[in-house]
Amino acid sequence: MNQDAKYIRDAVIDHTRYFSNSLPMIASENLLSPLAKEMLVSDFHSRYAEGEVGERYYEGNQFVDMVERRAIELSKRIFKCEYTDVRPISGTVANIAAYFALTEPGDLVSAPALAEGGHITAAPFGALGLRGLKVVNYPFDTENMNIKVPETERMLKKTKPKVALFGHSALLFPTPIQELRDTLEDLGCYVWYDAAHVLGLIGAGIFQDPLREGVEVITGSTHKTLPGPQHGIIVANPRDSAMAKALSRGVFPGVTSNHHLHAMAALGIALAEHMEFGREYSKQIVANAKALGQALHERDVSVLCPHLGFTESHILLLDVSQNGGGQDIAPKLAEAKIVVNMEMLPWDHSARRPSGIRIGTQELTRIGMKEKDMIDVAELFQRLMVKEEKPESIAEDVRNLKQNFTEIHYCFSSGSPAYEYTHFVNE
Repeated sequence: MNQDAKYIRDAVIDHTRYFSNSLPMIASENLLSPLAKEMLVSDFHSRYAEGEVGERYYEGNQFVDMVERRAIELSKRIFKCEYTDVRPISGTVANIAAYFALTEPGDLVSAPALAEGGHITAAPFGALGLRGLKVVNYPFDTENMNIKVPETERMLKKTKPKVALFGHSALLFPTPIQELRDTLEDLGCYVWYDAAHVLGLIGAGIFQDPLREGVEVITGSTHKTLPGPQHGIIVANPRDSAMAKALSRGVFPGVTSNHHLHAMAALGIALAEHMEFGREYSKQIVANAKALGQALHERDVSVLCPHLGFTESHILLLDVSQNGGGQDIAPKLAEAKIVVNMEMLPWDHSARRPSGIRIGTQELTRIGMKEKDMIDVAELFQRLMVKEEKPESIAEDVRNLKQNFTEIHYCFSSGSPAYEYTHFVNE
């Protein structure tokens, strides 16, 4: 091993060791089960399979077809849908495929604003703008952190978008799609829901059920509340065969060639595990988020929406403007080995100097934490943010707490190490 390779390998080991002694609370991350992780280092990693199941442009894909067909069947059962595509290699790629399928340059799309929890792919400088689309944002209730229904109805009737896109990256509460359904049906626009963050909750029958509420297309990444690999998915009830064909062509040849077969196989395993454990896991995620919100609130940490129970998802939003803003407090929390990200809140104007941080409970839940453990987590936040203790004094207590939670739960290989670095052989 030369020095460059050793440098990279050592950095990966150090990274894994850091997270094994930290509280990972990034809302867009999760842990793979050992069985799903095994797929990532299989021979699938080295192969190509362009095209549809049974209609490939390469030979040697008979076993790939078996795996992909089963992953499609599982996702149809979980999401109770007519169409699914497990080929997008990320949630963003799934979104871009949907833009290709549902729009032409110059079309108007309604979507959440970035500062109100919208995703960057729905911003004028993101994939939406690069597709040549125009965007109009929904009127937003900053107190209740959700779309304003009467005002949105009036906006939709006035602007008549080609596509109505819902779903947020900072999604606390179900989107009121049901309340907007009559207006959306009258307009005849495509209704699309970006479920990247809440995909696992939706698949488990928690949070909301977009496809029964009037949504036609759901896109998502598969590594947040659905604890699978970093990959993407599209599930849909297309209005006709032309729409189904457009979605498929949006994925291939639109935005993928080979679709990362190892990750597709890992997704299949994650879907099978979600069939078995998803409801129990999702209910605990939300219970933990609510418990953590209450515990933080009781310790004078400013959590949004206390009057609504803080959240109905895995996400909590904290207003840390009194702590110097997200750009100041997030690095201090990381020094204390509490890993979060800074986040824009609706009144912010700069993504680099936001007044919020976003935290998620899905990974802490994955390693076995329950509501009572959220009190311990909240006290660590309080010590840094309210009592202003030094991060290094808190880091040791984080490490001690984490030693009680070292195994992955809600999977077929329960009891396996959550953060593996000991299998590396030191040279």
